Amino acid sequence: MASHIIYVLVPPHATSAQLQLSAAVLAQLEAQMQRLGDGPSSPRDAFYVVDTAAIDDRYKLWHAHLPHVRPYYAVKCNPDAALIESLARRGAGFDCASETEIRAVLDAGVAARDIVYANPCKQGSQIAYARAQGVDVMTFDSLDELVKIQVISPRAQLVLRLYVDDSASVCRLGTKFGAMVHDVPDLLTKAKSLQLDVVGVSFHVGSGCFNVDAYGHAVARARKVFDIGHAMGFDFELLDIGGGFPGTETGPIRFEDCARELRQSLARHFPVDSGVRVISEPGRFFAASTHTLAVNIVGRKVAPTVDGPAQAPELVSAAAAAKQGPNYMYFVNDGLYASFNCMVYDHPSIQPVIMSNAASLDATPMYKASLWGPTCDGMDCIMKEVELPLLDVGQWIVFPSMGAYTCAAGSDFNGFQRPQKIYFDSQFVADDQQQFVH
Repeated sequence: MASHIIYVLVPPHATSAQLQLSAAVLAQLEAQMQRLGDGPSSPRDAFYVVDTAAIDDRYKLWHAHLPHVRPYYAVKCNPDAALIESLARRGAGFDCASETEIRAVLDAGVAARDIVYANPCKQGSQIAYARAQGVDVMTFDSLDELVKIQVISPRAQLVLRLYVDDSASVCRLGTKFGAMVHDVPDLLTKAKSLQLDVVGVSFHVGSGCFNVDAYGHAVARARKVFDIGHAMGFDFELLDIGGGFPGTETGPIRFEDCARELRQSLARHFPVDSGVRVISEPGRFFAASTHTLAVNIVGRKVAPTVDGPAQAPELVSAAAAAKQGPNYMYFVNDGLYASFNCMVYDHPSIQPVIMSNAASLDATPMYKASLWGPTCDGMDCIMKEVELPLLDVGQWIVFPSMGAYTCAAGSDFNGFQRPQKIYFDSQFVADDQQQFVH
């Protein structure tokens, strides 16, 4: 591979701001590609470049706009040990949903008091594990959960998970979790009869929220529940405003917009001098920009054509193909069963970056194409329609901002292993000891 590489964003009309690749990340990508070689039998496996310094940038952004809200990182988004350790060093708390996540956070040296067991429906044995480790703060949203907790962890500090409108989110959580306001009195009455300590309220506007007003409405609803609790003799002191914040600044809403709405709503309903401690559960906000994924093209072919009316949607008629030019299918060594499971569960808008030695794509023909994963599953399609220049087997494609809900849910289906990770700190790129491989 030539030492000088031009990185071209596809589609061509996308702005440079959407590229989201720093010079330091580009250097790490190129170095790893050169290490893997460019021969026909070189082990050009897919890999991640992970910049742990990106955590610091996001943490500074958080405190600049929500200084009175302590972030509790949602481990489910990406349980990478390096991310957990980086956030712990910066003073973050952690939102865990299972025994495994709690153990990972404790192993990073985090105190049990800095963990919220934020799963409203928990397995009994895992509640017992949390109790044994001193993780006392946990959520609930049902009568049965209260009974379960009273038997296993009667001294727990409980947080009532409230249903809020999440219709403007990519991944809605209200279909599964959250109590309605009209059910709150019954839940609190049950908690009181069981002598359980309810200390606060939590909500979540959904993962990938695209409406800043949702945060303000949710805070107002939480205020109603605080008032109900106060009237019933409870002294709530904790408000958990959940997550849903964007992981990059190139989407339909910006973090600054969400934070502005929250600051105004919190000032109205939970002012700083109210004595209420406010926390949040950001996941993608911290994780997305830390990971950049590089995949290699392992196969290419022209999409099959068929004649007649009974055409499959993915196939092009011979006549249409003659007019439109070839429709290329590219097979890469990561797919829906690994990093790109996010296409099924998280519905992101991904941006492929082509690694090219060309000075420009201005005069390069663009072709209709599709990207496919490596498995034998015919559904393993990453992108059904994308315009790309003609690419060769062995060429690299890079996907920025792939740290959220990607490797966390990946598998080794069909024997294709998940990508390795190349870690580095872009603040110390001159120090070779800052880089290591996992």
